[in-house]
Amino acid sequence: MDDTLIRNIGIMAHIDAGKTTTTERILFYSGENYRIGEVDNGEASMDFMEQEQDRGITISSAATTCYWKDHKINIIDTPGHVDFTAEVERSLRVLDGAVAVVCGVSGVEPQTETVWRQADSYRVPRIIFINKMDRLGADFYAAIDELKEKFSITPVPLFLPIGSESDFSGIIDVIRGERIEFDKTSYGSQMSRYPLQEEQQKVRDQWHEFLIDSVASYSDEITELFFSGEKIPDQKIYDVLRSETIKRNLYPVFVGSALKNIGVQPLLDGITALLPSPLDLPPMKGISVKHENDVDVRHDPSSHPLALIFKIQHDREAGPLCFVRVYSGVLKKGTAIFNIGKKKKERINRIVRMHANKQETIDSLAAGDIGVIIGFKHAQTGDTIGSEGHQVLLESMHFPEPVISVAIEPKTMSDQDKLKGALTLLSVEDPTFTWKEDIDTGQIVIRGMGELHLDVLVTRLTKEMKVEARVGNPQVTYRETISQPSEHTETYTRILAGKEHQATVTLAITPKPTASGVSFISDLSKRDLPHEYLEAIERGVMNSVKSGIRYGYEVVDIEVRLKQVNFNILTASEFAFEAASAICFENGARDAEPILLEPVMKVDLIVPTQFVGDVMSSLTSRGGLINSMHSRVSGDHIEAKAPLAKLFGYSTILRSSTQGRGTFSMEFSHFAPKN
Repeated sequence: MDDTLIRNIGIMAHIDAGKTTTTERILFYSGENYRIGEVDNGEASMDFMEQEQDRGITISSAATTCYWKDHKINIIDTPGHVDFTAEVERSLRVLDGAVAVVCGVSGVEPQTETVWRQADSYRVPRIIFINKMDRLGADFYAAIDELKEKFSITPVPLFLPIGSESDFSGIIDVIRGERIEFDKTSYGSQMSRYPLQEEQQKVRDQWHEFLIDSVASYSDEITELFFSGEKIPDQKIYDVLRSETIKRNLYPVFVGSALKNIGVQPLLDGITALLPSPLDLPPMKGISVKHENDVDVRHDPSSHPLALIFKIQHDREAGPLCFVRVYSGVLKKGTAIFNIGKKKKERINRIVRMHANKQETIDSLAAGDIGVIIGFKHAQTGDTIGSEGHQVLLESMHFPEPVISVAIEPKTMSDQDKLKGALTLLSVEDPTFTWKEDIDTGQIVIRGMGELHLDVLVTRLTKEMKVEARVGNPQVTYRETISQPSEHTETYTRILAGKEHQATVTLAITPKPTASGVSFISDLSKRDLPHEYLEAIERGVMNSVKSGIRYGYEVVDIEVRLKQVNFNILTASEFAFEAASAICFENGARDAEPILLEPVMKVDLIVPTQFVGDVMSSLTSRGGLINSMHSRVSGDHIEAKAPLAKLFGYSTILRSSTQGRGTFSMEFSHFAPKN
């Protein structure tokens, strides 16, 4: 297929804005589905996990392929709930464009802002679909104003609603000056165009003028045509719109109701006409392993193969399904490929194209395409695969730290290994889920992004993977750091198997600003110390960092500097240096006045105005700090920060204090000293 006809897009939005319903309609109208699946009755083909159907939310980003007017569209339907932010993050990393679905009633909601920021960080061009225009309280123009205000962008409506709420009956095509109605008997498949009525014409003319004004800012040709009074060709408008959408200067807006089958086909036309193909975007940045310099990875099917694994999903029969985006070259079935980060050869046993949870076997994946490889043994999310002779590492993905933990144990000892195996599979699939076994107590602790995140994973363990387990109450995952610099020298001596092992290490440990991570720096050159000993020292330090100082929590925001070593070539060993550096770090960190850090969450609440006072006082009583409050159509939006430890079970309290009408979401903000 011609690469200009490929679109790799994501559907992104706040929870319950209608992403999955919109995707279902896209699949229906493009002929991928023969009937429409509804989220509300658990039939959505993109929500194919049992839990997604039970809960009515998207948990895992599903990938599917459909075709519309000669274009191939690879779609990723991402979750809206903040606990599954990693799914959104890794999807945006490999997309060329996105459709932001905004609820016509609630407007720009907190999680919409989060995914918008994520899309900005990956420079993803977007078009906007204002959905749910049939719902009570829907206001298209208020949503437009909110988009301008919240994101400081220029939203350009290409379609306008005819009526709203129960009177919503069709849409106005701003460019062509026609009204479009959708036939109910064919589930909206039949579209009819009619001339505009007088009142509709006035509204259309007003927004057409705004559209021309917006595109003329970026096109001298359109400006000249406008001032000379000549008709501006529709294609010319689309050309400029496309160019400026890709540059993220303009954001075309579409409107409709996916549930009522109104406005989805024009959105499909917009995806193919306005969002970029793989050829339209600048080259990806990579790092040459051999020369350690930045290189541009250009879209070129004839070049060396290079692809990024952006998601791993375990299949009970086939094993790991590795979702890949190919950036250059071609991946072929039955050939060997090199995992560049892991330095391991893998074999491509099968390549499939996913249609939600159905698979279509194909022979190859070329540059610009998205597909699934079956057969890899060592792959992890974020790995780069390519040619062993031309090793280039693509920028890996960064995921937020898990902040909530739960103790879990098998119901019988015979299930112990089965539980560990299942946890390993889940942690490979989800980079924000981790687990570890306490060596002293034998207790297994799992960590995740929130209560819902862990609840979903535990349910998958027990239902999907058939592991019988007992689960404790959620606990906060704390961190440790130091408040003072310290320098310490440690000598390690031990005789093992008749041979003496000895090493002396001096480390300087310094506190760093919040969220700056852990760094290890050596003042010694390779001439002063053999490379393998330096690696052993770093290994010893990093293992101790993970073990904590006083409380056993991971240490953050410090710099560890290797100042000096003393060793005798006859008694030195990697083992001695690793042990000396580990003990040196522990003792040095204890002298540096360690402090305990707790996770502070960014909290977003939307509550009816009459309950605002009660909600704010209940939040401040939990150590919360109110940052701002805005009035909205759906209620008042409160933004606050509060310690996670005080927020367990808060959603239940909020529901009871707002008669079930308040909504609440939170995401990790930062670690702060525990009071």
